[in-house]
Amino acid sequence: MMESWLTLFNTHIRPLHKRLGIPIKHCWVSKDGQDFIWVRQFNDENEIPSKEDSYRNSPERVALGDLPQQHIEEMHVRVILDTEFDL
Repeated sequence: MMESWLTLFNTHIRPLHKRLGIPIKHCWVSKDGQDFIWVRQFNDENEIPSKEDSYRNSPERVALGDLPQQHIEEMHVRVILDTEFDL
């Protein structure tokens, strides 16, 4: 299932995010292949709702129907902040 998700993600989801000005900064797959983690970048927290609406309502995303949801068993969304110091 992960291979199918990665194909969908790299063929449709990632390019659409880029086109809509939502850069995807990093992606990871857990060692066991069960979890996919990705980090998107927004200019500030206030633009998240409008950018996500643009994504969800875009013709490209609408054309995918429920295909992305078929790959998602569980989803957790977090807003994280960049740090101002080097670790």
